[in-house]
Amino acid sequence: MVKYYLMIKASKKIYLDYASTTPTDPKVLRAMLPYFSQKFGNSVSFHKRGADAMDAVGNARKLIAKFINSKSFEIIFTSSATESNNMALKGIAWANSHKGKHIIISSIEHDCVLNAAEWLKTQGFEITKLPVDKKGFVLLKYLKNSIRKDTILVSIIHGNNEIGTIQNIREIGKICRKNNVYFHTDAAQSFGKISIDVIKDNIDLLTASSHKIYGPLGAALLYKRSGIPITPLLNGGGHEQNFRSSTVNLPAVIGFKKAVEICSKNKNGTEKLTKLRDKLIKGIIKKIPDTKLNGDLKQRLQNNVNITFSFVEGESLLLELNMFGIYVSTGSACSSNNLSPSHVLMALGKNPEDAHGSIRFSLGRLTKESDIDYVLKVLPEIVKRLRKLSPFNRKNTV
Repeated sequence: MVKYYLMIKASKKIYLDYASTTPTDPKVLRAMLPYFSQKFGNSVSFHKRGADAMDAVGNARKLIAKFINSKSFEIIFTSSATESNNMALKGIAWANSHKGKHIIISSIEHDCVLNAAEWLKTQGFEITKLPVDKKGFVLLKYLKNSIRKDTILVSIIHGNNEIGTIQNIREIGKICRKNNVYFHTDAAQSFGKISIDVIKDNIDLLTASSHKIYGPLGAALLYKRSGIPITPLLNGGGHEQNFRSSTVNLPAVIGFKKAVEICSKNKNGTEKLTKLRDKLIKGIIKKIPDTKLNGDLKQRLQNNVNITFSFVEGESLLLELNMFGIYVSTGSACSSNNLSPSHVLMALGKNPEDAHGSIRFSLGRLTKESDIDYVLKVLPEIVKRLRKLSPFNRKNTV
């Protein structure tokens, strides 16, 4: 009887964790396939296969550069956003330590930026973490006041991976440029969803990732403005203009290129996702009491919904939703096994109980309105049942 009940509950499969990774678009896969066995080659080899591979990588670099209004040689291909973020922070720190050893980040950065910054502290660098307001916006007055003569880098995430808040990177970049400080932004979540112009936005370094935009895993980039000194993380054969030694992952780069090409043509996707996002937010807030949206309502990624369900333990809610075939996250996918409360939600002023009771729903191209209807049908009953069992529910303690 129990097995039958679980089968009924899991009859639907609704993926709402696109912020952690996206399925590879079939068009992307078709573009990649020849480069595994027919058009394979090492882009630094001197024979024709190597030259063809170099041309293919060069064409990918050119198309992606145009997407953010950069020069093609300013694009460095890497294996992941984590690698790109580490290259940005550590590479700038090592290459510019003679100028200063002070770096500024926000308190809501992705774990790879936070951990890279913490590691740099062990190497003698000083890190300032900027506070954010209750909606997750970096307070610009604190940024201005935190910049010193020995500040060499400011790294602020563009669209937050947990709460979806979009920072005013153009204004942040302007402040950095005025103070002669390099500005890096982690755009892994915003790239392909929000228009980015590295010149107008005053960006010196930018991180983007393929698997967040329906491209393959194993491909990402670091945009580095021409003339900025940076020390490589990897030493070897001098690939990627000596900035990233390792044989270029040709099929993945081709897939990344195709994913960007599709993004540039998919103008209607933004409006669709925004409508579905807003329907989910309004439906949850209306149908379930003691819930609160995390992040800003308007200045947020169009696919992000992060909700605090008071008096509910997030992991329990996630597991219940999972049994109903609804796949969500309790926060950043890279740290979802960590039982500590989300540092992002704590930075907003949440208490540990509310931070633990928060769920991230992230929508994508395959999300349908019927999926949102299904979530809004089953979620209220799940929350109601869990609250009856929860030790956090004040009504259960009287």
